[in-house]
Amino acid sequence: MRVFLLSALMGSAGVCAAAGDVALLIANENYDNGRDIRAAEDLLDAEAALTEAGFEVLAGEDVTAAELRALVEEAQQKADGSGRVIIAVSGHFASSGTGSWIFGTDADAPSRLSAGAQGVALEALVGVAAASPGQAVVLLGTEPREFSLGSGLSAGITAPEAPQGVTVVTGGAEDIAGFVQGALLTDGQSIVASLQSAPTLTGSGFLAPLIPFMGGTPAVEVEGPDSAERAFWTATQGINTAAGFQGYLNTYPDGLFVEEARRAIERIEQEPVKLAEAEEEALNLSRDARRQIQRSLTLLDYDPKGIDGIFGRGSRAAITKFQQANGLAATGFVTRGLMDRLKVQADRRNAELEAEAERRRVELERQDRAYWQETGALGDEAGLRAYIERYPDGVFADIAAVRLKPFEDARRDAAAVQDRADWDAAVSVDTEAAYEGYLQANPEGAFVAQANARVAELEFANKNKAALDAAKRNEERLGMSAGTRRLMEDRLSKLGLQPGPVDGVFDEKTRRAIRRYQEARRLQTTGYMNQATVVRLLADSVLR
Repeated sequence: MRVFLLSALMGSAGVCAAAGDVALLIANENYDNGRDIRAAEDLLDAEAALTEAGFEVLAGEDVTAAELRALVEEAQQKADGSGRVIIAVSGHFASSGTGSWIFGTDADAPSRLSAGAQGVALEALVGVAAASPGQAVVLLGTEPREFSLGSGLSAGITAPEAPQGVTVVTGGAEDIAGFVQGALLTDGQSIVASLQSAPTLTGSGFLAPLIPFMGGTPAVEVEGPDSAERAFWTATQGINTAAGFQGYLNTYPDGLFVEEARRAIERIEQEPVKLAEAEEEALNLSRDARRQIQRSLTLLDYDPKGIDGIFGRGSRAAITKFQQANGLAATGFVTRGLMDRLKVQADRRNAELEAEAERRRVELERQDRAYWQETGALGDEAGLRAYIERYPDGVFADIAAVRLKPFEDARRDAAAVQDRADWDAAVSVDTEAAYEGYLQANPEGAFVAQANARVAELEFANKNKAALDAAKRNEERLGMSAGTRRLMEDRLSKLGLQPGPVDGVFDEKTRRAIRRYQEARRLQTTGYMNQATVVRLLADSVLR
């Protein structure tokens, strides 16, 4: 596709052109969903001749429907009635009983209902030309090539009714291209005379045999003081875009059709929302599919305020933000295209996060193993306790606990009767106060090291009680089924995090595995599931 503008250059080949002469060339040859119009691009060969004749040329090659509308809008702005207008278009056309359209190269089986969205109405083209009565021609070229159409349309060109002073010429794409750069630009020759040399073309509308198109003086004026505005409005209606209607309001702020233009803008702006809502309904998304969409949004930092399979205000806001960030219509509704794009981005983001998590896990384990070699691996009680204190969820935590037991048993056997009784009492209560009481009564007791270690553990737990209680409540709010819990345990197990039996019961081993998982991914390390942890775990399970 190419869209470009050739500035007007006044030539000296004997052809006299007005300063406001404008030409629009659209050559749609290569269609995504139809056979090519093989001679369409020949139309662009007329650029040089038109430029030499003094026309400001707007041209597009293989343009989409949106690009086609943008070019027509630009031509509408430039065709101000001060000069000649040539609009030449080649491509796939179709007609219904009430209208005709030229389609963008991205058109896909347009129907009567969708034709306006996939192309431009021919009425819009003649409406643009109507601003220059007596000096305007619209040329439409095509070929009998296969092109799938939906209900209500038939292939081919049906010339629209030409406004006063506008000539419409139809025929084959190759013949139209030759006519534009040849006979049409002959100085002092009328369009009627030019058509006599092109018998394969058909002319309609304004056909004055004695009025030359190039080198003559316009002889037709549209009656009425509002003729220019009405012609502009007709073209605007044919283009049927918000930008077009806004252009009308900018040109005629107190015009005849101001209210209609404002209503049209409101309608068009709401149309994508309605279409997207209907498309989402047609997808018939299951609750699991909606949950997956919410997980993907969360993974990409668009928080849907929950992963419950219900698209409430939070989900709609997250979808809208995703659409805005991706240059999509911000409707807040899911379409098939959005789902595909969301999945691609979420999969890519998850892969990035997992790669980062793996690097962090390797580094944490390296530090863990190095500290073990410096402490617990030596086998003495002090080293084992130092290791457990720093790495309570470490790689060797279970081994350290087993190796400490003989030291604790020996100390217990050697302890005085009263010392042992005080320690048993503290353990049975298991509070900071109980262990501190033991330490006060037995400052040289056999269980001082164990008491200090337990006091430190309880101090940490009490200090973080509010956060841990909140984390527990958040996990409960997730409402995870036993099947979901088993899936998470299975994922943790496959990652080598040793969560214990895959039974849907989150015991201390499971909590430790969750903490390891969270720490490696820089998630809030609590040992309890939250939305971020669930999203990452389930994303992993889907990808792997």
